[in-house]
Amino acid sequence: DAEVFNKAQPMSAVGTGAEIGILQNSSWNNPEPEVVLAINRAGSVIGAMLGNDVNLRDWEGRSALLLGRAKDNNASCALGPFVRLLDQRFTLGDLRSLRVDIEVAGAEGFEAKGGYDLTQISRDPLDLAAQAVNRNHQYPDGIVLFLGTAFAPTQDRGEPGCGFTHELGDVVTISSPKLGALSNRINYCNRIAPWTYGVSDL
Repeated sequence: DAEVFNKAQPMSAVGTGAEIGILQNSSWNNPEPEVVLAINRAGSVIGAMLGNDVNLRDWEGRSALLLGRAKDNNASCALGPFVRLLDQRFTLGDLRSLRVDIEVAGAEGFEAKGGYDLTQISRDPLDLAAQAVNRNHQYPDGIVLFLGTAFAPTQDRGEPGCGFTHELGDVVTISSPKLGALSNRINYCNRIAPWTYGVSDL
């Protein structure tokens, strides 16, 4: 079974160029560069885009029950820069073989780069879509589904052996030749303008 869980409330994601949030009391975190499926109410994949939902490794590592609190925070989910619809120029075959690259640029001059091919993800995108939307679990408004990542930064930042964690002001850019580039700057969730425009406002 795939690990399918909710990461963000409808309409709460931020776009490219916006600040993306981490919790102020998280001391170990990193970006999660992912391909994200756009899925309609019938469960059909209609397009794809890039996403970053930030991994609070210390929170998630303490308990699986903290996963919701680690993921669903103000500005903690970024999507964009657009949805590329499936058509004759962008097929399921193209989707399955996408290359995703990431660059982190710190205000102090730190740089980290990496990437992966979607073929490194162990599950097929259509399998994940079918496990998310089916006769047991419906989304009448459709969903966007993060496919997971094969990237985790290991480059030391600071003391040798301490690994990577975000610092305020980091600019994270996720890119793919067929999906463009999603770029966001790191800040604390409680310092980013609160999300106040929800479904009820429509």
